[in-house]
Amino acid sequence: MNEFTIKDIENLSGIKAHTLRIWEQRYQILVPKRKDSNHRIYNNEDLKHILRVAYLYHNGYKISKIAQLKRDELKKLTIDAVQPNHYVDAYINQLIEASIDFDEEKFERVFNNALLHIGFENSILQIAYPFLERIGLLWVTDHVIPAQEHFASSIIKRKFSVAIDGLDHTIRQKRDENFLLFTPEGEWHEIPLLFSQYLLKKNGFHSIYFGSNVPLEDLKYFIGRRHIAHICFHMITNLTKEPIDDYIQQLCDAFPYSNIVMTGPQVNQVITKRNNLTLINDLSGFKRFMEKRSSARHWV
Repeated sequence: MNEFTIKDIENLSGIKAHTLRIWEQRYQILVPKRKDSNHRIYNNEDLKHILRVAYLYHNGYKISKIAQLKRDELKKLTIDAVQPNHYVDAYINQLIEASIDFDEEKFERVFNNALLHIGFENSILQIAYPFLERIGLLWVTDHVIPAQEHFASSIIKRKFSVAIDGLDHTIRQKRDENFLLFTPEGEWHEIPLLFSQYLLKKNGFHSIYFGSNVPLEDLKYFIGRRHIAHICFHMITNLTKEPIDDYIQQLCDAFPYSNIVMTGPQVNQVITKRNNLTLINDLSGFKRFMEKRSSARHWV
């Protein structure tokens, strides 16, 4: 059983800590345990409960009405209340619940339902990646056991294996504009790399996949022996706490003839500007980047 702070609950539910405290006092939405320091502590069931409350609240239900529901009623209403325009939050919440409980059957069912309704790329961009970003926040504060994220990631990785293998193998890949994919040391989130690999193959680009937690020296050794046009890395958490700008400058200096492409939330912390540096905030931006390059190439 995990323990969560009120800040964790805020990050996962989108409900401000101040509002949660008011709901606790006025409606007894949750009655959390307390540490010796008097700080609130929430468990797995508390988290699942507030996710359901938050979903209904964000979709127009009054908190006074929600507070009157029993937990079983709340769970049923959350499922019944899913609207076509609000499916994303519902799917994300259900994936979080399944991960917290290590419920593989439920996780598969929810994810496969998303695939059926909105397709592979939209399921990754709108559901899987935002879901991983949310639980990735808990890695930083040590309030989710890494096994739970590994559990979820392993299922999603299996989906990628099928999707990547299913792409047309007859697409001619131009190796003169190749891409190397990796995450720096201390960054273990691999799903964005797999999505990048999927997009590259779909658009006819050749990629070399180094995976996660790659030392800079390994890149230098490989690229010293083979030209790489684009060196792409993704950062979500920056657990090493190394200044991001220092790392980017090392890359740009070490590989001046390659385009360094950084994606992920940590892009917002970057100040450095270099001629061989491209910054992309999210996976949707990388998708547009790839499609633009692919389109331009067809006109050549």
